[in-house]
Amino acid sequence: MLYKTSGIALSYIKYRETSIIARIFTETFGIQSYIVNSVRTKHAKTKIALFQPLTMLDLIVYHNKRKELNRISEVKCVYNFQTIPFDIRKSSIALFLTELLNYTLRAEEDNDVLFHFINESIITLDCLPFDFENFHLQFLLRLSRYLGIVPASGQSMLKEVGHAKVFDPEFAECIDFLLRSDYDQPFKMKKTVRHDVMYAILDHYRLHFDSIKEIKSIQVLREVLN
Repeated sequence: MLYKTSGIALSYIKYRETSIIARIFTETFGIQSYIVNSVRTKHAKTKIALFQPLTMLDLIVYHNKRKELNRISEVKCVYNFQTIPFDIRKSSIALFLTELLNYTLRAEEDNDVLFHFINESIITLDCLPFDFENFHLQFLLRLSRYLGIVPASGQSMLKEVGHAKVFDPEFAECIDFLLRSDYDQPFKMKKTVRHDVMYAILDHYRLHFDSIKEIKSIQVLREVLN
């Protein structure tokens, strides 16, 4: 049966000679994998660029709960990025967030609240002109609310993960600010502090998600963010 749904592309792998298997977070069905045929050909009707990380899509899909792989009948992009693909800092943040979303999102129905949070956050990242160096930290802390793992405070999170700076009040206050701040509220942190906060948040996620493995984009993120 055919269904219409919105989606956010997360990743894809090559499948056979000309096709791909695309992993998409859909508003209606949660995480789904779709075979997309003949997309890796010169004259493909469906462009492979549609499945680049965090691309926002309108989809008409075939859906069978008993199948691990379904198919897409129609797909189109609903938001054209203005900055993310052209700013290495933003594209590195986007790649990092995509990896985390791949590890933490599940195939569950009725994800409209979570879906719209992610959708609106991506658009915000694309539109922010500057002071977005902490965006990925704020996003992960906000996402934790929707995943049911939000820390009560910076200090409680540091205690939970056994972080070395658990008794450093300034470090805990950085996390507290990120927990309550909006994306457009600048907060200056030294590069080393930002990285330490990121690893503390990732440790918090790993306590709750055994699925989180090596995050390949971290090294690039460390290098491009001041």
